[in-house]
Amino acid sequence: MEGAGVGIRALSTIVDGIILAVIGGAIAAGLGGAHYLWSMLIGFCYYTYFESNNGATPGKMLCGLKVVKTDGSPCDMKAAAIRTACRIIDGLFVYLVGAVLVWTSVHNQRLGDRVADTLVIKVQ
Repeated sequence: MEGAGVGIRALSTIVDGIILAVIGGAIAAGLGGAHYLWSMLIGFCYYTYFESNNGATPGKMLCGLKVVKTDGSPCDMKAAAIRTACRIIDGLFVYLVGAVLVWTSVHNQRLGDRVADTLVIKVQ
């Protein structure tokens, strides 16, 4: 299996970011200044839920991508949580760290994929 490249993955991340920004904005309106931690928690739950239950977030679905384990089996809750936690590092410098890791990986894996033993693939 070949992992998806940086461009399509970036587009899916932008779509998910827009969705999360709308949710975060609603939280900020309701909670005031305490929204940052809630937004982080919701972001973690968003990625973990969608990737473990559907194999893809709405952004990935729109872009025709899916997260699977390297053996081809579906992404589970543990792998999705690991991938999401690693976004803290992968997302540094507007995802430049993640992009460099994808570009330098044989299977186009960012840190989260490498640690969780997953691939983001194009759905055929």
